[in-house]
Amino acid sequence: MNETEWRLGCFAGVLVGMALLEWLVPRRPRVVPRSTRWWAHLGLVVINTLAARVLIPLSAVEAADWAAARDWGLLNHVQWPVGAEFAVTLVLLDLAIYGQHVLFHHVPWLWRLHQVHHADLDLDVTSGIRFHTLEILLSALFKLGLVVLLGPTGLAVMVFEIVLNAGAMWSHSNFRVPVILDRWLRYVLVTPDMHRVHHSVLDDETNSNYGFQLPWWDYLFGTYRAQPRAGHEAMTIGLASLRAERQVTRLTGLLAIPFRREADEADRSNP
Repeated sequence: MNETEWRLGCFAGVLVGMALLEWLVPRRPRVVPRSTRWWAHLGLVVINTLAARVLIPLSAVEAADWAAARDWGLLNHVQWPVGAEFAVTLVLLDLAIYGQHVLFHHVPWLWRLHQVHHADLDLDVTSGIRFHTLEILLSALFKLGLVVLLGPTGLAVMVFEIVLNAGAMWSHSNFRVPVILDRWLRYVLVTPDMHRVHHSVLDDETNSNYGFQLPWWDYLFGTYRAQPRAGHEAMTIGLASLRAERQVTRLTGLLAIPFRREADEADRSNP
């Protein structure tokens, strides 16, 4: 199997698996029908994938192979055991994605793009793939530069991309993880309850729990919040300035969010 087949297979498997778990053991009642949101979210995935393929010449995996052929990047100049290099790659790339996420919250023009992700009135497995096309393109360029500077192997980058995508769908899912298991998992993995706080309508909760996979960065940099003040069942998800269902659940509405007047209100409310 090539990179595309691996990534598509894992994406489909996690999507279907988490959707089934959400149906069997839901965490919160839905606000909007699943069908209304899912068509828009899957439409974004199609548009984003096509845009990245047309506008960006290399994938992150191809960039890693390209850098290796030219002996570029830090890890191409160290002699570490393969396992250690692999682990360092996954941890450093995860830290970089955490940093990128923080920037998308605190740089106003980046936040306007990221509002598409946060304007969701519900939270489920497909929220993890709900991103504006411009955000996806900027993120892809960021990863290309990072990969060239770091110099990881193509295999390590592919594994990271698969884990990142799977982790995003897992952490956004509406699956009820038992409280005791959740408490222990948080030492090594971002859980759905942990990340759900990040999607609260309250600004101080929105600006917390930025991690998608590893929770350590939130602990280390003081951005961790254990629970939402209102509790998981009662908390309001989304953005206070973007509550109209048509705007935040239709594909055309999602693509237009960064350019709407309501985005100005969200800019002012998010420090």
